[in-house]
Amino acid sequence: MQGVTTTARTYPAPSAVLELLKPVTWFPPMWAFGCGVVASGVPLAGNWGIALVGILLAGPLVCATSQAVNDWYDREVDAINEPHRPIPSGRIPGSWGFFIAVAWTGLSLLVAASLGLWVFVAAVVGLALAWAYSAPPPRLKRNGWWGNAACGLCYEGLAWVTGAAVMIGGALPPAPTLILAFLYSAGAHGIMTLNDFKSIRGDLQMGIRSLPAMLGPERAARVACWVMAVPQVVVIGLLLSWGRPIEAGIVATFLLGQIAMMRRFLKAPSERAIWYSGFGVPLYVFGMLASAFAIRGIVA
Repeated sequence: MQGVTTTARTYPAPSAVLELLKPVTWFPPMWAFGCGVVASGVPLAGNWGIALVGILLAGPLVCATSQAVNDWYDREVDAINEPHRPIPSGRIPGSWGFFIAVAWTGLSLLVAASLGLWVFVAAVVGLALAWAYSAPPPRLKRNGWWGNAACGLCYEGLAWVTGAAVMIGGALPPAPTLILAFLYSAGAHGIMTLNDFKSIRGDLQMGIRSLPAMLGPERAARVACWVMAVPQVVVIGLLLSWGRPIEAGIVATFLLGQIAMMRRFLKAPSERAIWYSGFGVPLYVFGMLASAFAIRGIVA
């Protein structure tokens, strides 16, 4: 396997395991979970414990599982794109990457089962999509349309629904929460596309049809921008129809900020994808929180 270094290690070092689980990636689902908590309308007073367990489930467990699964099945691609990662570099030797992914899957299910039926169902769906995204035979990431949809659903929609379900005793959240969770999941498809710009070379070599590899950087960038913007327009319309004009105005303001940055991103997408992820995507997730407060006002 190109780029892999040999090592005498038998067991992975804790620092390598932590790197495999990628704490930096935990923020999006934890934020979405927090939006679900806010949208539930249930006060945090007296519920901090269950909320914190839910945040642990969304980030350090389910999201971390998805990262371990992805790195195990992407080890050949990473040997080309990022050979310093724990598995291709040999810092996680043998089949330990697979064992960690399986162990984290089981731990995630145990924690989810303690939080109620719908939380457990959401965790099962999220974990199934995490494995299907990376593992053959489905390996959804081989196609940017399906793979990014699976990621968006896991990172935003399911985490949002789980956060609301945790706070209302594990029951199915009301329709407005489900609708907004779906819309922000759809928009997150574009966010996932931004992450694929950095790996175009390896994706082309390994036959992974990410949108930047499939459509080219310019077309993929336009698709990402439209996919992110249109659901937010629908959210604004819904908030207005639900009698929440202030929150609708906040989301609209954040969207205008994104559009201004999108114009710069589209001029050099390969060079500016990381820049837009760092500055444009936060406006997207701030809009999510504003929408969650709007829902709180409706259900409270």
